[in-house]
Amino acid sequence: MKRVLFVCSQNRLRSPTAEQVFADYPGVECSSAGTNRDAKNPLTPELVEWAEIIFVMEKEHRVKLRSKFGRYLANKRVICLEIPDEYEFMDPDLVRLLRAKVPPFLPPAHARS
Repeated sequence: MKRVLFVCSQNRLRSPTAEQVFADYPGVECSSAGTNRDAKNPLTPELVEWAEIIFVMEKEHRVKLRSKFGRYLANKRVICLEIPDEYEFMDPDLVRLLRAKVPPFLPPAHARS
């Protein structure tokens, strides 16, 4: 199983949507977190260590991730999806964007662990 972490600011809209969209994706285990201290599920060193692939929604999330958790990022793939904070939770347009941008970085859907 590939361990995938989705990161946004508050962990209320974009990253939880991504976690839900890919929850049943074959060969993937998902979690989500936010970079802000008051995030619903704040990003922790343990989450960063757990993840093999980290998807951030915006470049600012990658900057925060590297500045706060840089020492835990060795051998981690960090991918910026460039999805702005303009979507509601499970917004159909957000779901479409995620389904277009994320799978190329995941194990093939037909691969089973």
